[in-house]
Amino acid sequence: MHAEVSFWKSLWRQAPLLIALVALWLLLWDHIDVLTVVTGVLLAVGVTRALYLPPVLLSGRFNPWRGLLLGLRMMFDVVVASFQVAGLSVNPWWKPMNSIIAVQLLTRSDFVTTLTAEAISVVPGTVVVDIDRERGLLYLHALGTRTADDIEKVRRTVLGVEERIVLAIGTHEQAVSIRAARRERRANREKGVAA
Repeated sequence: MHAEVSFWKSLWRQAPLLIALVALWLLLWDHIDVLTVVTGVLLAVGVTRALYLPPVLLSGRFNPWRGLLLGLRMMFDVVVASFQVAGLSVNPWWKPMNSIIAVQLLTRSDFVTTLTAEAISVVPGTVVVDIDRERGLLYLHALGTRTADDIEKVRRTVLGVEERIVLAIGTHEQAVSIRAARRERRANREKGVAA
């Protein structure tokens, strides 16, 4: 009885992955018929069983308002960064000064880390070059980082992206932790300004 429950629970958790693999299979064939769907389902189940990956734990929580804000902010960042990179590329006096920056993420969730890395890489001017999963570090290449303030601005941007992702789809505990870290960062900045 216990094995049956764990099988169905496992199947339910892997349902989004199975659906995505079947959809990818259908897109590759460019038409939908019974044979294509059946082979897609069989291949998706076979791939998930033969090429086992650790399960991605989803929070099961989605905040629609925070999700909307996340999407709008990503679109805004992409548009602004596109104009900035385009401006730099045609500026004859601009001398490139780039950096590889390590950013310590606040969460250890593989899912949040992956989404943060993808969101950062979508924005022109930055690209994630490595992830240290054990320590929760993102290493990214950032364009136009001449000063320590530029580097710190990139770090704040990455932490802001992670925060928006966690507030949209993270667990309640992650959201509480992210909010506490944000308050601490603001307090430290205010102390730095006051000093």
